[in-house]
Amino acid sequence: MALALYRKYRPGRFDDVIGQEHVTEPLKRAIDSDRVHHAYLFSGPRGCGKTSSARILARSLNCEKGPTSQPCEECDSCVALAANGPGTLDVIEMDAATHGLVDDARELRERAMFVPAQSRYKIYIIDEAHQLGPGAANALLKLIEEPPEHVRFVFATTEPDKIIGTIRSRTHHYAFRLVPARVLAAHLAAVCEAEGVPAEPAALALVARAGEGSVRDSMSILGQLVSGAGPDGLTYETAVQQLGVTDSALLDDVTAAIAAGDVSRLFVRIGDVVDSGHDPRRFVTDLLERFRDLLVLQVLGVDKAAQLVDLPEDRLPELAELAQGFGRAELNRIADDLSDALSELRGATAPRLHLELLMSQVCLPVGTSDSLDLLARLDRLERRMETVAGRAAASLVAPAPAPPQATPAKPAPAPASTPAPEQPATRKPPPKPPTATAPPPAGRRPPGPPPAPSTRTQPAAAAAPQQSEPQQRPTTSDVPLDKILALWPRVLDRVRENSRVAFLLVRDSRPVSLTNSILTLTQSNSGALAAFTQGGHAERVRQAILDEMRLDLTVEMTLGDDAPVRKPAVAEPVLADPDDAPSDDDESVIATAETGLELLQRELGGHKIAEFDTE
Repeated sequence: MALALYRKYRPGRFDDVIGQEHVTEPLKRAIDSDRVHHAYLFSGPRGCGKTSSARILARSLNCEKGPTSQPCEECDSCVALAANGPGTLDVIEMDAATHGLVDDARELRERAMFVPAQSRYKIYIIDEAHQLGPGAANALLKLIEEPPEHVRFVFATTEPDKIIGTIRSRTHHYAFRLVPARVLAAHLAAVCEAEGVPAEPAALALVARAGEGSVRDSMSILGQLVSGAGPDGLTYETAVQQLGVTDSALLDDVTAAIAAGDVSRLFVRIGDVVDSGHDPRRFVTDLLERFRDLLVLQVLGVDKAAQLVDLPEDRLPELAELAQGFGRAELNRIADDLSDALSELRGATAPRLHLELLMSQVCLPVGTSDSLDLLARLDRLERRMETVAGRAAASLVAPAPAPPQATPAKPAPAPASTPAPEQPATRKPPPKPPTATAPPPAGRRPPGPPPAPSTRTQPAAAAAPQQSEPQQRPTTSDVPLDKILALWPRVLDRVRENSRVAFLLVRDSRPVSLTNSILTLTQSNSGALAAFTQGGHAERVRQAILDEMRLDLTVEMTLGDDAPVRKPAVAEPVLADPDDAPSDDDESVIATAETGLELLQRELGGHKIAEFDTE
């Protein structure tokens, strides 16, 4: 009769123990330096090599060429203590579950006083040491604390917390760990090669995951699959059928349907799972592991996640791309829902109903009280906004290479030697405001440059674009007035940075029309309108619009229809510049007791912002 694989390939040296280097290396150094302790405690999950390491330790201590970390495997002790050897009288293995009474402890204490029969040490290996009764543990306490020179103890347990503290404090404790799936899969491949059975890597990865890090459990599963393998060896389909796990193709389809929110396709796949006789809890468990892998891939990327995801390397880029269809909060929310469903499916009488409700829940995050639900909804909104923004950017970038065709109807600029006064004349000037014809007061020069005889501010605004490069003036044919209204507060901020007086004059105005690159503002204060028109402030507003919106417009101002028209006195000055002081013949200022601030507030609607000391 053939031996089980976990017995046939049981390690006989510390170098053969896989995944426990943090334990085997210190033990090897302790043996080679002759610093072996009299009692050890090996703890860890089942099937990770505790008892095998205890036998290797006994073999190393009793080797005729030792103590040595590399047993010779030729002497009687090494042969007897081999993986499948008969054993010796000086190495006693006890199961605490059947030898946990006080009488058993008393007998062990009496037999320990006798010297070994043929070996260097008498070694007691006590398995499942946590099942020692309180009386037996206390009876062994003195012997464990001060044993004879020829006695060594090794306690092996899966629950070290249940061993009384007085025994734990007298031992050297080594904690064994579960073996990583990649290391375990490589070991299983070596076993299949030694057995002469071809095996697919995907099948071995599935066996390693089913073993959950236990070498003994994985070897038992591999022995079952190998014994029933056909001429093709161990294939992925065979492993899926015998282990009852979910096929990766089914998991891929379900994951893609969840990402797309396709509930109808999910219901069809749930029907396939239930009708085929698969365990619903196993399906949810495998799906939970899949979303865990997606979360790791999304956070770390393919390169860093390769050591944490138990999947073939050729599948990692595909799953990483699939993970981008989810947000991190959404992945966490789905994982929480799957984890909660595992407990609900235990003993459920209608598993299909539970699975369908679960799939509907993970595809429709409607909760508003759970923070994960809110974050998941935000993730989806952000991804949609990024998609829309990307499409909008692509549509804007496409016509960019051909800016000259944007304004084909505009006449070419005239040569430098030929004046071109006709260009502003082609535009129809807006109607003059009521105060535009008022002559300036006698003895005063109106602020700003003298106006042209035919137009007000159009020549200054039209000449500036001709001096710059043609491509710097963008077209305004497609610019809606709503955009200018939305950005008008930012334009006013730029006007205030350049000129406080211009800001006071246009602060209460608003754009009302945009036609042929002429932006018309409306103003309800006739005094502010006159100061704006005569003071050359249209150029400052034009420059602010150009800086903020990259639009070169001609700015004009009119009086609003519903505004009360107040005609100022003939001798009333218009203070468009703070440096311009009133003249001595300004009777309006001399005759009143108003200060300059009160005058600005009454006529221009101004407000005091700050005071500056110019001395």
